[in-house]
Amino acid sequence: MGRAFVYVILGGGVAAGYAALEFTKKGVSHGELCIISEETVVPYERPALSKGFLLPEAPARLPEFHTCVGANEERLTPKWYKEHGIELVLGTRVKSADVRRKTLLTATGETISYRVLIIATGARALKLEEFGVNGSDAENVCYLRDLTDATRLVNVMQSCPGGNAVVIGGGYIGMECAASLVINKINVAMVFPEAHCMARLFTPKIANYYEEFYKSKGVKFVKGTVLSSFDFNSEGKVTGVNLRDGSHLPADMVVVGIGIRPNTSLFEGQLTLEKGGIKVNGRLQSSNSSVYAVGDVAAFPVKIFGDTRRLEHVDSARKSARHAVAAIMEPDKTGEFDYLPFFYSRVFTLSWQFYGDSAGEVIHFGDFSGTTFGAYFVSKCHLVGSFLEGGTKEEYEAIAKATRLKPSVEDLAELERQGLGFALTVSQKPSPSSVVEVNGSELILERPLYAWHATAGIIVAASIAAFAYWYGRRRQRW
Repeated sequence: MGRAFVYVILGGGVAAGYAALEFTKKGVSHGELCIISEETVVPYERPALSKGFLLPEAPARLPEFHTCVGANEERLTPKWYKEHGIELVLGTRVKSADVRRKTLLTATGETISYRVLIIATGARALKLEEFGVNGSDAENVCYLRDLTDATRLVNVMQSCPGGNAVVIGGGYIGMECAASLVINKINVAMVFPEAHCMARLFTPKIANYYEEFYKSKGVKFVKGTVLSSFDFNSEGKVTGVNLRDGSHLPADMVVVGIGIRPNTSLFEGQLTLEKGGIKVNGRLQSSNSSVYAVGDVAAFPVKIFGDTRRLEHVDSARKSARHAVAAIMEPDKTGEFDYLPFFYSRVFTLSWQFYGDSAGEVIHFGDFSGTTFGAYFVSKCHLVGSFLEGGTKEEYEAIAKATRLKPSVEDLAELERQGLGFALTVSQKPSPSSVVEVNGSELILERPLYAWHATAGIIVAASIAAFAYWYGRRRQRW
């Protein structure tokens, strides 16, 4: 028993929804495309799970946040997939894949074949047991990766109003869940081994701003240590958290956000892996020409930095999915994926965006006692990354454009003095040929050579006119 499709998307997360929409825009025929997902619902915007879904009042619920509303495009409901002739194989696990034969075998025993496969399997949450701590199966220990996890987290929150929550991990999930717990009037303690929150992205100064803000909301930070064990009651619920430094925290619930691992197991030994994910080229194509990978599971060339990276963020998932479909459907019109790494978060009244790479020397700017501040990252005398909290739409667009341009920066003190103004000036560059650099006491924005171009054009035009006149005179003589 089996079915055959031209295109198969394996995975039902954000990337699958955006790929499906792109397929329809590129003219996929009814019956050609299939999506296989372990989840029982059609693709949705996962960022909602740690934000709107956890709100105590008017929480976000499906079908409100199906893809592709996150990019201000149409909402792809089950009816939409049916109307576009896209086959949905939901609630189904694929237990093996054979990329040579172009087949997938489901847990129910069905074989699904394809001509082109897009791997959008995403990643799974790392479990405590992988670090030698037992207790993940306790009913008040929560992870957050999919809709089932989020629903369980809401139920646990509602079961302990005014109680104590311990958040294990100081990254994205930890910070966003901690904010949501506070909004739900639950006391929060965050535990992580690093010296400050969001250690992979934030500088100590930036992290301190957010930690102080969280503290003003009642959040307690326990840094430089890790979970060693849980205390349980007779019903198997966690009642306390024991840390390696010997301290103890009371707990009515625990939220664990200690990282993810890409879902590559089906393809190990069949496709080339790198950076923990499936290695792809600039067209998102794997070592097998019929197989593409997108989103968290893909390790792709980041052209602006000249290396291969695997990025764990919804923006990368959306854009890589679209590009892969374009490369499949319109190969002659589609170049290499040219992505500028982008991360963002919105918690409480705060909102930040980051573009590029957090490498090199850091130049902070703005008012860290106020609401708008940021940082530039400078490596080898070029701007490679920009961070901004509390910016306007235009200011965020400016730091994005400035980062992509990678302008030369020679005077760090001058860059600090100009602050956000530097990005605003650079973003208004009239021509890609312009050179932007910080040098000495002022910004030097080299003017494009429009005057030279104009002069040359006049000279050429005059020469042509003179020749035409001479040639015309000669024709008259013949």
